[in-house]
Amino acid sequence: MLSENALVVVADGQSAVLFRNIARHGVELGEAEKLTRKDLDQEPPGAVTDEGSVNEDEDTAFPAQLADHLNALALKQKFEDLAIIADPATLGIMRKRYHKELQYRLRKELAKNLTNSDVKAIEGALA
Repeated sequence: MLSENALVVVADGQSAVLFRNIARHGVELGEAEKLTRKDLDQEPPGAVTDEGSVNEDEDTAFPAQLADHLNALALKQKFEDLAIIADPATLGIMRKRYHKELQYRLRKELAKNLTNSDVKAIEGALA
């Protein structure tokens, strides 16, 4: 079960919606923020990343940037618990970049594409 104020991320390869669990018991999501590649774009395609690898694939850029963004939030202790719902390809890219602090806070992962689903469907998937 997710704690109150847990961060819930619903993502695909192009965008993500971040929610907060506003229920003391159970799951009731309140939308916190929408993110697109433009919001997270820090490095242009083809730039060298921290690991020294060149990011040439447009399809992996957003999931990698999202994982880095979530890692930064975890390191700044912006959430205690985390749930991530993403299509399998996006989730696979993100998993490779999880920081240990993010892994410690990760309570649930679902390999589903729910980015175009309503809040009730997302809450149901988390219950």
